Amino acid sequence: SSLLLQNHNCHHHNIYTSALSSSSPSSSIFLCSPSIRIITRRQHTETVQDTQVPLYKSTISTKIWDRLDKMNRRSIDLKTSLGECAAKGQHDKMRNLATEIAELKSTVDLVADLEVKKVELAEMGHLMAGARESSDNEMVAMAREEIATCMQDISTLERNILVELLPKDTSDKANAILEVRAGTGGGEASLFAMELFNMYQNYANVKGWSFEVLSTSESEVGGYRDATASVSGNGVFGRLKYEMGVHRVQRVPETETQGRVHTSTVTVAILPEAEEADVNINEKDLKIDVYRSSGNGGQSVNTTDSAVRITHLPTNTVVCMQDERSQHKNKSRAMKVLKARLYDLERERLRSERDSQRSEQIGTAARSERIRTYNFPQDRLTDHRVALSRFEIENIMAGETLDEFLEDLIVHQQAKALLELEKEMDNQQQTEQQQ
Repeated sequence: SSLLLQNHNCHHHNIYTSALSSSSPSSSIFLCSPSIRIITRRQHTETVQDTQVPLYKSTISTKIWDRLDKMNRRSIDLKTSLGECAAKGQHDKMRNLATEIAELKSTVDLVADLEVKKVELAEMGHLMAGARESSDNEMVAMAREEIATCMQDISTLERNILVELLPKDTSDKANAILEVRAGTGGGEASLFAMELFNMYQNYANVKGWSFEVLSTSESEVGGYRDATASVSGNGVFGRLKYEMGVHRVQRVPETETQGRVHTSTVTVAILPEAEEADVNINEKDLKIDVYRSSGNGGQSVNTTDSAVRITHLPTNTVVCMQDERSQHKNKSRAMKVLKARLYDLERERLRSERDSQRSEQIGTAARSERIRTYNFPQDRLTDHRVALSRFEIENIMAGETLDEFLEDLIVHQQAKALLELEKEMDNQQQTEQQQ
């Protein structure tokens, strides 16, 4: 949560624990040096004596507290209306009310938990103040430990509340289609594409996910021109979607005789796997070709027409599969990838309409369009989106420490989304004032 604190540019309140009490159970307790201030959601203040315990910074701004207030009041009103509808036997209206209550429940419950922790914080401050007055060092030490634990709990609850307010991507819990393609760099790029593909397979094993290789196309040097896999498990797309983009590698190839460092790129695409209800494909829109699969240099792999190429005519999306000896299996795999690509196209179209701008694309795999650099001579991996660097590349390529990058990326994206949320709230407030 430290990165979230650094990036979230909101009005911070300084929290100090102390001997205090609040006139309202819904008050948010914030204590500021040199005097302690109790600040309710309505910004009422009262001054009490400072006890000089460690500083805590809240991540929840006044504007967001106002929004949380509205959500809490809305939840109360809905529950009242639900009871009235139940008494009148209005079952259809009850279902709509229950749905909206359920949507608010997780946020409202977290805020209630946060208020309880703030009361505990005040009580511990009161306990510490009394222990200091009586010179009870053992009690002071115990109170200090409880205060530290309470502060950590408050920090966690605040972050969870902020995350709950962010727009949800309905595909985050979906399985994913992983596509890795060699970019610039020739044979070295294909070798690194294979290593990245293996890294994701290792990472899937670490996470307990299922990793099914759908297709691979080998290069002359033994790497992958491209490779596709289906990754299944809890929250796969929500985790892997941050890997989408251009990955750059800097190292000395095994074939390099003069020790020069070469730079190559690989593109990674992560597509949410579509459910049957998500994509409706008309058979008339498909052109299906079958042919004999072949290996490197055109060497025949199969003497039957088992390879399948499916073209979706309206979008000119083409998917080829030839890894299986069964034409039926190749067609099934090709349709799975096709559905994922069409579903992703529709998601991008809707996102473009909603945001009035095109979302970021992978690009042409040029060296400058990178999200991450793997520098093998320096044993350093750098993610350029969050200026994060780690050493021990081998552990990352083994999938063991990749989660550290993904966690920091998620927190970074949440911080950006919170800034956008506050801008949106400002715009809404200005619109309401104008009306």
